[in-house]
Amino acid sequence: MKVLKWVLRLIAKIILWFFVITIGLTVVYKFVPIPITPLMLIRVWEQAFDDKKEVRLYKDWVPMSKISKHLPQAVYAAEDQKFMDHHGFDREAMKKAWENNQKGNRVKGASTISQQTSKNVFLWPARTLVRKGFEAYFTVLIEFIWGKERIMEVYLNVIEMGEGIYGAEAAAQYYFKKSAAQLTRQEAALIAATLPNPRRWSPARPTPYIYGRQAWILRQMNNLNPLGFGS
Repeated sequence: MKVLKWVLRLIAKIILWFFVITIGLTVVYKFVPIPITPLMLIRVWEQAFDDKKEVRLYKDWVPMSKISKHLPQAVYAAEDQKFMDHHGFDREAMKKAWENNQKGNRVKGASTISQQTSKNVFLWPARTLVRKGFEAYFTVLIEFIWGKERIMEVYLNVIEMGEGIYGAEAAAQYYFKKSAAQLTRQEAALIAATLPNPRRWSPARPTPYIYGRQAWILRQMNNLNPLGFGS
């Protein structure tokens, strides 16, 4: 009986400290740049043991005020057109993805920008129910604590945009030799077009498929209301 009580107290303490640490970290990250993410560490580890790749980690955090307004608009158009309306989850897209997965069809994932941000900042890239559960938890936290503009700012600073390239500033400097604040609509749309697979596709070497996606994204940018984020 004593052992059972001790185990229950231990579990309660672990749960309590989990909430204290995760909520506290989320509050801190509302105000300070994210120094590094699990995915960045994983990629560096992979590069270190791959003789065909150099170890590189290009990232340079910049505030939303130093990112061209075209880039948040482009990823909004390309990745999550309901970003401003949902509370972290696109239920309709999730339902369609589930139905198609049951049929064995390959479809675009239902992850929102909020879900992608929570995964990139706090978690590891794995397709398991445990990881998805943590992703849902952190998505609720950042939606409640950060708000939409901060979520977009973090997303644009930590997302993988090439082999060892993370965030808007690093991508703009690497691909276009300019700052993120100077990106044009066409360049922003080209970056957004590669996000589904940034290690396969490059804004510096667009394929016909990427040019097609860029054109579609540019049309969507015109159709959507401006976010009002960026410079």
